[in-house]
Amino acid sequence: MARKAMRIKAARKPKFKVRGYTRCPLCGRVHAYMRKFNMCRCCFRKLAREGKSPGVVKSSW
Repeated sequence: MARKAMRIKAARKPKFKVRGYTRCPLCGRVHAYMRKFNMCRCCFRKLAREGKSPGVVKSSW
């Protein structure tokens, strides 16, 4: 779980554009962020398994 201060810092506009980074809005994780779904892989897997992410189904073969 990310600290509240780190979430606020990431939300601010950076001094230079390349310094900006994305955080998961649900848990605050920085790494393994998926832009298409706007969340990290951990939250994505959890919501996909519960069926709360529209258009995503668990694959099986």
